Amino acid sequence: MFPGEAPRTPSQREFRPGPATGIGSMPGEDAREAAKTVTGTFEGPETGMPYLAELPARGPGADMIGRTAGMLVELYARVEPSGWRIGDRPGRDTRRARSWLGQDLDALEEFTQGYEGPLKVQAVGPWTLAAALELKNGEAALSDAGACRDLAGSLAEGLRAHLDDVRRRVPGAEIVLQLDEPSLVSVLRGQVKTASGYRTHRAVDRQVAESTLRDVAGVQDGGPVVLHTCAPDVPFALLRRAGVTAISFDFGLLTERDDDAIGEAVEGGTKLFAGVVPGTDGPLSDPAGSVMGVRTLWRRLGLNPGLLAESVTVTPTCGLAGASPEYARRALAHCVQAARSLADNPE
Repeated sequence: MFPGEAPRTPSQREFRPGPATGIGSMPGEDAREAAKTVTGTFEGPETGMPYLAELPARGPGADMIGRTAGMLVELYARVEPSGWRIGDRPGRDTRRARSWLGQDLDALEEFTQGYEGPLKVQAVGPWTLAAALELKNGEAALSDAGACRDLAGSLAEGLRAHLDDVRRRVPGAEIVLQLDEPSLVSVLRGQVKTASGYRTHRAVDRQVAESTLRDVAGVQDGGPVVLHTCAPDVPFALLRRAGVTAISFDFGLLTERDDDAIGEAVEGGTKLFAGVVPGTDGPLSDPAGSVMGVRTLWRRLGLNPGLLAESVTVTPTCGLAGASPEYARRALAHCVQAARSLADNPE
């Protein structure tokens, strides 16, 4: 254990996400085909963790922000030329987002009959949502501390209902919640631009950011929570203090400055979802080559090779919405193969 390291929580000790999984988004518009691909590739503990696929190619409401906005309780959003804006009542855009989510859940339920094991669902986290959703004046909700609190509270209530729905549909599953926070680093650094584009919003206090993430993650009542960000300089320590069980990131963006934080995370029981497979079409290396960097990191940190397969889940670098359907299928299968290589030869 690293100096000052907190003991592992029960959820950290017990969480077994499996060797591989995807991030969330898939190409195309066919919910059944996406669910079939995901559940056929990740069949459970031996191969990897299936997840509720997202299909942003369908348009507004199926995109990351619109999908999560449709989950909010007593807050509604509509599409404006500048993006998603909070409104007074549910409209066509909200109904469309909820309808598409329902279709995706129906497809997942169809292909997970009798399934037992971890099952991942994704939603945008509170800080990326606050950076993306506009208030009536056109500025991001991030500009108003009260609006941020209201948004986080609404999101928590919506996620609680969503998770309950998934549990009813797939009763044998251990539901894993993934919060997508691609804008978190920009929020913490004060790099989110105002509506005019000439200024940036003030940086959010790190303790406030941590507390809000902890509150939203609390909807899992101690169950597993993954936080995904594809930005560099992942705030590993802050996320761990916020209570997340696993951190998902683009492995290629790591630098040696991250070494200590990663070592502490592993020693503390936090799982790592290492994005090592490209998310867009291109040649794939051999599976062993895809995880060579992970092995190198492990040796550099002096970590026990026996912890490698237990601690690391192999994923694409980000979502696969920009990939072709054929490449998406190959990329997910490649994650399974790369994870197998890591387990068979951790050194």
